[in-house]
Amino acid sequence: MTGLLDGDIGGGIVGGIGGGIEDFTLPPELEAHEPPEARGPGLTRDAVRLLVSRGTSGGSRGDGGIGMAGEIGEIGRTGEVGRTGETEGAGEISHHAFTDLPHLLRPGDLLVVNNSATLPAAVHLDRLAVHFSTEHEDGTWLVELRRRTASATEPYPGGADGEWLPLPGGATLRLLERRTPRLWRARLDRPVPAYLDRYGVPIRYSYVGRDWPLADYQTVFGLVPGSAEMPSAGRPFTAALVTELVSRGIGVAPITLHTGVASPEKDEPPYPERFEVTEATARQVNLARETGGRVIAVGTTVVRALETVATGSGRVRAARGWTSHVVTPMSGVRVVDGLVTGLHEPRSSHLLMLSAITGRDLLARSYEEALKERYLWHEFGDLHLILR
Repeated sequence: MTGLLDGDIGGGIVGGIGGGIEDFTLPPELEAHEPPEARGPGLTRDAVRLLVSRGTSGGSRGDGGIGMAGEIGEIGRTGEVGRTGETEGAGEISHHAFTDLPHLLRPGDLLVVNNSATLPAAVHLDRLAVHFSTEHEDGTWLVELRRRTASATEPYPGGADGEWLPLPGGATLRLLERRTPRLWRARLDRPVPAYLDRYGVPIRYSYVGRDWPLADYQTVFGLVPGSAEMPSAGRPFTAALVTELVSRGIGVAPITLHTGVASPEKDEPPYPERFEVTEATARQVNLARETGGRVIAVGTTVVRALETVATGSGRVRAARGWTSHVVTPMSGVRVVDGLVTGLHEPRSSHLLMLSAITGRDLLARSYEEALKERYLWHEFGDLHLILR
């Protein structure tokens, strides 16, 4: 049985963010413009840096209920890999290559990854682009209309209920109703996945200067198509790195959460997204916690899924459906002990989640270090390992 999680799309949680870490300025030169393997000969997708923030359990542990309704059953560009950085205050910050990850975790730890694969979710018209975001059970989709520019796209405020948009290949998209200031519920006159396979390209924003093949937007874990944008924390993992992790006694377990379109120009929280946590993964998470292992989420999508299905005691149960859960310092976390994630934009709602895991002070100092040490942001950028 599928459980649907209630909640309005685009609630106003980010409106309560104050000054501090959320208001930092990201210099344009720290935006990753291309995949790391395109930055020089011989580089692979794991050729990125890893900022490590080790806390002293300064994050927030939630003690609420399960939070859902329904049920089912360039490497080290500084050349200072492993260098310890800021240590003032609670926690420690250090700098590594991403390939050091197996040596930064312990036998018995469990990495939980997102196995959602990326769709070629952008369809280009002459002047507009349609970004297909989220499929609903009735066959309609949430879509975003964007105006095409010389470099990429920008928000397009137009559109009207009932309007028909002609798409490439003779397809027609009907706008049914506006669901948020930027998202429409719409219906295509043919099956969307097959249409996107033929006419779609990966979604990209202005900081990426050109289109890249869909393969560059997939992760080694992506088996279940459905994400409008890449679950990017998993991108630097290679088959060889996963093999090394497993050989050192570090487990890997999947969840599925299909990501919707981001809001690079808006301060919006994530809206409801489809997810699944299987019985097998629930057992692995619970066993790791019972035997002293740490549960390390690879990506904020994994945190969202696990915390959605967590009980007050931190046990995880299998479930699938839709989640509206947003992790904040107030709600805390009940399951995850760490997170592998990218570096997030100013005022991103994801910074609330990171604060819940590591504490606000250590997070602020970590981002100061990332800026000072010239880490790269966005989906082709460097990574951040947070340990409570």
